[in-house]
Amino acid sequence: MGILKYLKNYKLECTLSPLFKFLEAVMELLVPLLVSNIIDKGIKLSDNSNIITSAIIMVLFAVLGFGFAVVAQYFAAKASVGIAATLREKLYEHINKFSFSDLDECGTSTLITRMTSDVNQVQSGVNLTLRLALRSPLIVFGAMVMAFIINAKIALVFLGVIILLFLIVFGVMLITIPMHKNIQAKLDNILKLTRENLSGIRVIRAFCKENSEVEGFNIANRSLFLSQNRTGAISAVLNPITVVVINFAIIAVISMGADMTYSGILTQGAVVALYNYMAQILVELLKLASLIINITKAVASGKRISEILNKTPSEKKDLGEKLEGIDSIEFKDVSFNYAETLENSISNISFSANRGEVIGIVGSTGAGKTTLVNLIPAFYTATCGKVLINGKNIENYSKQSVRENIAYVPQKSVLFTGSIKKNLLWSENFIDAELENALNIAQAENIVKEREKGINAIIEQGGKNLSGGQRQRLAIARAILKNSDVLILDDSFSALDNNTDKALRSALKTFKNSPIIFIVSQRTSTVANADRIIVLDDGKMVGYGTETELLKNCDVYKEIYNAQF
Repeated sequence: MGILKYLKNYKLECTLSPLFKFLEAVMELLVPLLVSNIIDKGIKLSDNSNIITSAIIMVLFAVLGFGFAVVAQYFAAKASVGIAATLREKLYEHINKFSFSDLDECGTSTLITRMTSDVNQVQSGVNLTLRLALRSPLIVFGAMVMAFIINAKIALVFLGVIILLFLIVFGVMLITIPMHKNIQAKLDNILKLTRENLSGIRVIRAFCKENSEVEGFNIANRSLFLSQNRTGAISAVLNPITVVVINFAIIAVISMGADMTYSGILTQGAVVALYNYMAQILVELLKLASLIINITKAVASGKRISEILNKTPSEKKDLGEKLEGIDSIEFKDVSFNYAETLENSISNISFSANRGEVIGIVGSTGAGKTTLVNLIPAFYTATCGKVLINGKNIENYSKQSVRENIAYVPQKSVLFTGSIKKNLLWSENFIDAELENALNIAQAENIVKEREKGINAIIEQGGKNLSGGQRQRLAIARAILKNSDVLILDDSFSALDNNTDKALRSALKTFKNSPIIFIVSQRTSTVANADRIIVLDDGKMVGYGTETELLKNCDVYKEIYNAQF
């Protein structure tokens, strides 16, 4: 499993944990010999000093074994928690390198499952492996060696039982590994449905679709249940088979031992020792069966984690030249289609925008407005044509430096848990006057004034304690504060009333650095005063010019305009 390379930082713990488990196992293997000694010498010969001495040694072994077990558990826990933390860190770091196309391909739900459930399975597997992978086989084979020392003929029973049980254990393991992988995939689906239902609960209730969504969830949940049931049923076979085989072996050992005792070949203490060794094998094989099940789950989860870590981000390494500023943006016959779709989302788009200009983009839902503006910060790469910045292909620039010069407000305004100020600053330091100016331009000053703690008021997860319009205005204020050369407002006025919309558009003209502003909207009033308006219909640019020009020669724009006025 490739992810085990992350254990290299825990070499000491991975060595000491099995070592102390080994010492614990040695203590345990010596106990039956002491019991045999007490029976054959202490009790048989009425040697009380022998009994007391052996008993004291047994207590000492128990104390030492307990101490070794505690130390082994500490190191195993430290290593397993360490690799889990490292895996989450590596996964998060790697996922952040993914392009939007990569994220679309993987899906949010499966990425969350792999960072949580799968990593936890690996953590549990590593912990149990360090504690039991050496101890259980050691006691099993150690008990067999001890049996050969006592009597080779009876030891053959031990050998046959161990071979048979290992065949059973590894047979079950080979069957269940792909089944556990399938379970994790179905868990991804459950998470996806849960996220969709919880985030869209208002829509579900508005359309009275609770029953159908519950039914869909129950079908997915039932499928997961049946898969887990089948896998559990196969895994559960291990324990009863192990007990049955061991019990038959115990019967054989006692039967053969009795005959040899009557014949004087074996002592009573030796038979008791052999029985104890067989009992130890039973206990350890039950532990080993549990270990195999956990390792099987960990291997399946480890493969799923490796799939993400081994996935090469589609974005090339950011080695382009640094972009110092943006004076112009030009689209030359640009087309784009999303992964696994044959039809272009936008086709043959050509336009240019210069410093200080406002470009409006209108069109019906699904016309390709968001797709178009997502190409400007290089969130996606054009399938055909070129996106030029300052006359050069955007691919020649470092994507990081391109994005440093662009402020972006997405369709869904995203705010993070924390204070208003923290959301606005985003690790940058601005003086209070600049914060106030950004809030004033975004028409968000009342949001701060209405709260008891003002700018330090707490925003809950996803901004759920704010209205849609408040979230949009704060997101716009955050973008304004960046003071970038390009400002993209992707349908960021949709929750604003007409007066606020008009006031905000007027305030945007007060920018000192004269950025290129892209305003995406479905309302013609929002883009009416733009220097030029791009009209999209089904991914194609069907109009380009001022509102006056479009009302004369663009039927799609006239249709939208007439419907709204």
